[in-house]
Formats: sequence, C-alpha cells, structure tokens
Amino acid sequence: MKEAFPFDIIEEVGKGVRGADVIQTVRNKYSHECGKIIYETKRTKNFEHGWIEKLKHDMVGQKANVAVLVTEAYPKELDRFGIIDGVWVCKFADIKPLVMLLRDTMERIYAANSAQENKGDKMVLLYNYLTGTEFKHQIEAIVEGFKAMEDGLNSEKKAMQRIWKEREKQLEKVLTNTIDFYGSVRGIAGSSVPEIKMLELGNDDKLLEE
Repeated sequence: MKEAFPFDIIEEVGKGVRGADVIQTVRNKYSHECGKIIYETKRTKNFEHGWIEKLKHDMVGQKANVAVLVTEAYPKELDRFGIIDGVWVCKFADIKPLVMLLRDTMERIYAANSAQENKGDKMVLLYNYLTGTEFKHQIEAIVEGFKAMEDGLNSEKKAMQRIWKEREKQLEKVLTNTIDFYGSVRGIAGSSVPEIKMLELGNDDKLLEE
C-alpha cells in the first residue's frame, strides 16, 4: 500500500487499540488531505454481520469517509465484492483495484469542491457518492477488467511453461537416443568409429544439461 500510494499516510493500528486495522489518509501530489479510508481484515471461514456495525462505528470514531472490510468469506447476500449498509466488502484479491478507484474518486471530488467552504456538506457528498450505486457499478466494471487481464496473463504463463516442459522432454529424448545409438555403434565397431567427446562416458550428463 505504501509503495502503491507514496503520497498517502498509511497507518497500522496496533493490537489492543480500538478501531480499524489500517487507516489510509488520502493525499494528492500537493499533500492536501482528500479523505480517509479505514480497513478491517478478517481471515475466517464464516462471515459475521457484526463486523459491519463495528466498522461503521470505527468510521465515525476515526472520522473516515469510507470503510472497507477485507474478508476471505462473503456473506450469503454477496457473491462478489459490494456494499453492505454503507461498508465496502471485498476479498483480498480485489483490494488493489478497489482502493485505486476509491482514492482516485476522493482526489477528484476534493479538487472539484476545494473552493467550497462547508466541509461538513462536502464529506456527506463524498460518502454518499462512494457508497452509491453508480460508483459501485463503475468499480465492478473496472475490477472485472483488471481481473480478466490478470487471469489472461496467468493463463499465458501456464501455457508457456507447458510448452517449455514439452520441448525439454523432447530434447532430452533426442539426446538420450543419440547417446544410446553412439554407444551401440562404438560397442560393435570399436575404435574405428570416430570419437565424439561430448558423447563419451562422463559427458552425457553435461550434454543433457546443455
């Protein structure tokens, strides 16, 4: 997170301290604070709705604009990332594109409203937009595209690894047959067959490695 967003202030909340696990203060390139995102992470097999209420309470206490619950288990009403009662819920694999969109939106809204004096109204507008249906659909589309590209890249890697392995086996088979053939001929004809050093005893392993 710190490497991806060098302008932001990202703080990990220590164990035993009340509040979310991570607090991200979004700042633009001029070091102006554009908003705050808090994160709670859960690595359990079963989802508990009490996490949502707790995170909403933390959001008020820590004066955050939006809250994100990162969990390995989705609730029954979600089959992918989405919003539950004003809190974003996603899996660990979706966190990077989601955060990129959240903070980018915060920066844009801050820039558009920087001349306004009523900060309270601005925070309400920001929260309403970040938890609204329009923004949710935009994020879904972008995250799906991001994951499709990632899946395509992984498929290409697996395909190339399979091709390399097949070629390696084919090459090994050709070299082994060559060594066997040379050994048979030498065994029959003896020294009358020209010596091929790379195929002599002790060099076959080296040849296969090359």
